[in-house]
Amino acid sequence: MALQKAGSLWLAAHFELSNYRITHKSYIGTRDKIELAYDGSIEQTYGPKYAPKKVTAIGHIEFMFKYDDLNLDLLVAVFRKLEEQELVNYINESPSGRYSRRIGYLYEWITNRKLNITNDIIGNYIDLLDTERYLTGKIIKNARWRINDNLLGIQEFCPIIRKTQSLKMLLTKDIRTEIEGLKNDYSPEIFQRASQYLYRKETRSSYEIESEKPSLDRVDRFITILYQAGKEPFSDVMAEENLTILQNAIVDPRYAQPGFRDFQNYIGQTNYRGEEIYHYICPPPTMVDSMMKGLTATEEKTLGTPEIVRAAIIAFGFVFIHPFEDGNGRIHRFLIHDMLTRDGLLGQGMIIPISAHMLQNMAEYDTVLEDYSKPLIQRVRFNISESGDLSIDNTDDISSYFRYPDLTMQSEYLAKTIFSTIQQDLFEELFFLERYDELKKKLQHLIDMPDKRLSDVIMYLHQNKGVFPNRRKKQFEEITEVEFEAIESIYSAVFSR
Repeated sequence: MALQKAGSLWLAAHFELSNYRITHKSYIGTRDKIELAYDGSIEQTYGPKYAPKKVTAIGHIEFMFKYDDLNLDLLVAVFRKLEEQELVNYINESPSGRYSRRIGYLYEWITNRKLNITNDIIGNYIDLLDTERYLTGKIIKNARWRINDNLLGIQEFCPIIRKTQSLKMLLTKDIRTEIEGLKNDYSPEIFQRASQYLYRKETRSSYEIESEKPSLDRVDRFITILYQAGKEPFSDVMAEENLTILQNAIVDPRYAQPGFRDFQNYIGQTNYRGEEIYHYICPPPTMVDSMMKGLTATEEKTLGTPEIVRAAIIAFGFVFIHPFEDGNGRIHRFLIHDMLTRDGLLGQGMIIPISAHMLQNMAEYDTVLEDYSKPLIQRVRFNISESGDLSIDNTDDISSYFRYPDLTMQSEYLAKTIFSTIQQDLFEELFFLERYDELKKKLQHLIDMPDKRLSDVIMYLHQNKGVFPNRRKKQFEEITEVEFEAIESIYSAVFSR
């Protein structure tokens, strides 16, 4: 028996919807089989008994709800092409059915059109999303469909996050316990000094990710902003006026903006031939305001959802909306700290060097950004005017990709990054500071040198993993080769413990 497409795959083929991202691809065959495809999607074959009873669009929509990953982006396109009466007939046949209610509710939620249902819908309220398969938000009860709307967002912006095995495992890690363990291992004074340094390190790293070297005053402004993380009501933080003040404070004054962008933006680069390479096409300017309002509403809808997931939704949601011409990446990383502090995962005045970890692992960071941007580039159609302005030709076709992103991979990435940052970067900083004081005393006893020169010696030594670099020795002509060997020996003794 040849494999037959089912669910999302059947719908995409039937309605000629090309380049839609499908994370779970279903087939009907002779035996059950499941495997991981090259693009990271799951390909699953079901036996004949799973085949939809009716080979219709409605039959395969129901199959998608049962077995595939919910894909709001695809569902928007399917609902546009579906004969409404076909859906009405399906619901009237079983008005209180679990899937007819879910499909009917989402149809009205997506299209803003009320279906002409003749039969009363009765029965207990049911959850829209299966809590075993998806991370869910605060429940809004819908009496018409007797549905518990537990989506993570609203019509203007609503991410989907699947409970993959990887994400479930990551969310079992107790980050608060990790942080408390470090606090128990190191003195409050060491912890305070580390925090002061890490605010500056986080700031410089966030700029360096954008290949920028900020002036000292911009560094100080960003540090001040980081200290404010989690202190203001979220709706105030996300207000256009306040985000604009934030953007103006962290970018070069020449690129300060008066508000959210009113032009089509994109991220790209020019190759050696002078050709433009497009990495990401941002949402059209007409969508920015409503999407930002939707993102703000999502913060309220996700209260009670794991803290790291909330941080991923807000931070990556923001950077994919890209409401400014410049500064989006830095605000995106600020929002991670704001959400982690707001939800109590980090205490006030504490920071973990997330940007520094991202900077040291840029390939991973780029991959998680491209996970969202690459499928879009395959679908978006655009033109470039003679003056170089970009315009999107198929806004209606791709608007749902922007509004309803699958942020599962971004949530997994942020969970891994935060945990690694605490276990590696924060630990290493605390470890270094504790050993630094001891090392400084012993080196001062060896050579009574000025404090600034001693600090430079330690810096070069530490940067080169305990071996003083030969190219730096000419800067310290007063130190003999025997003394350099003694310095390295003391460093080894202090840091090997």
